[in-house]
Amino acid sequence: MQTAHSIEEMKHLRSKCRGSVGFVPTMGYLHEGHLELVSQAKNENYVAVVSIFVNPTQFAPHEDFKAYPRDLDRDLTLLESAGTDIVFIPGDKDMYPADYDTWVEVKGITRHLEGRSRPTHFQGVTTVCSKLFNIVEPNKAYFGQKDAQQALVIQKMVADLNMNLEVIVAPTIREKDGLAMSSRNVYLTPEERKSAPVLYKALQLARDMHAKGESDAILIKNAMTKLISSVPAARIDYISIADIGTLQEVNDIRGRVLVSLAVKLGKPRLVDNIILG
Repeated sequence: MQTAHSIEEMKHLRSKCRGSVGFVPTMGYLHEGHLELVSQAKNENYVAVVSIFVNPTQFAPHEDFKAYPRDLDRDLTLLESAGTDIVFIPGDKDMYPADYDTWVEVKGITRHLEGRSRPTHFQGVTTVCSKLFNIVEPNKAYFGQKDAQQALVIQKMVADLNMNLEVIVAPTIREKDGLAMSSRNVYLTPEERKSAPVLYKALQLARDMHAKGESDAILIKNAMTKLISSVPAARIDYISIADIGTLQEVNDIRGRVLVSLAVKLGKPRLVDNIILG
């Protein structure tokens, strides 16, 4: 496994790659969900590249950028065991030099869900991903379904800007009790961790109600709200049932919809989703 700590190093290593390149962008503190993406990238390409960069521009001033969990040595050990070929570890000043002043913004679908709660978030995501795509030049880039809106936004950016790569969205990897794996799960206290599966239970409730013929999105959201509110520590940011393409809220479920939620449990804010239809 080779590592690149500068853009120039990464470009040099990329120039020596032969065959297709699969790329997994991460912010580090890796878990099994990341490693599944790496495994898929390795299986579907000749070279697997992973980036580790905690991107400051996707955090609002009040969010957890400085406290975001980091453990580079652990991450590198995991990536080597997973068969990663190249790890790109740029610094903040590499990605955003002092005179940096260019931003990539996807409109429309970024106004909903996470974009409503975190207005500057997706501009940071699309900017850093466009930069990483230009540096790494992957044939395929891999993202997890847990961050469903992020994956849709990246797919939209790649299509609109005619980028020469394919965006692959892999299923959410979960703990045995259903909690979606996330680097932020480390913030949960033991008591909060016991309560955290309520997010997935609420999504399963939506799936079960829909499977039994319920199509009224408001009734389903009300039932999900009641279930999550039974956990005293849970504070709901949003529960959404939206068109899978536009992310506009629907009242009547017809066709494919994204059922998603964001809930604060103590310090961490957790997100999860499923697709119905």
